[in-house]
Amino acid sequence: MLDTYPIRETGMPPEMQTLLARYPRDSWEAHPGFRGKTRHWLGAHRMFRRVAERIRLDTEAVLNKDMDLDDYAGRLSYCGGNLVGNLHGHHRWEDRSYFPELAAADPQFAAGLDVLEQDHADLDRVLDDFTRQANRVIKLAVLDESQARDEAGAVHGTSRVIEAFLNRHLTDEEDLAVPIILHHRLRG
Repeated sequence: MLDTYPIRETGMPPEMQTLLARYPRDSWEAHPGFRGKTRHWLGAHRMFRRVAERIRLDTEAVLNKDMDLDDYAGRLSYCGGNLVGNLHGHHRWEDRSYFPELAAADPQFAAGLDVLEQDHADLDRVLDDFTRQANRVIKLAVLDESQARDEAGAVHGTSRVIEAFLNRHLTDEEDLAVPIILHHRLRG
């Protein structure tokens, strides 16, 4: 399932990590340019990671018959809608506002930001498949429990893809963007 979608398996090239070497992750919190807006942005990333993990764990529980199908369908609807809707909004804001601001502040990193924008387009395809699969499971939960559990297997595979995708993408995004923010004292 993981090889069905174009997930970058390598991190950003070394030339996109020059500021990260000057501003390593463990120094961000103490930097005077690390402020509320950046904390909020990173908090959104933590939330995406947690919700994606929750969906996968819930799906594993229903597949193992450790969770009632009706409970699962309700949680899948809530968590899935939260993840998909918020990721689409977050990425739209990054592509239209945040990344252009970062590219203007430090044009040498524009190529890395282009890679991240392509990730957004690639992730959209995964999220569309996930949405179709999840909606099918939710509908089947009231119609045919056996078939719903079978379909949950597809949701599980796609949820694993989403987790892997987010892990690679969000780490690269943070490692590229936060050092630019700190270096140029952006996002007050």
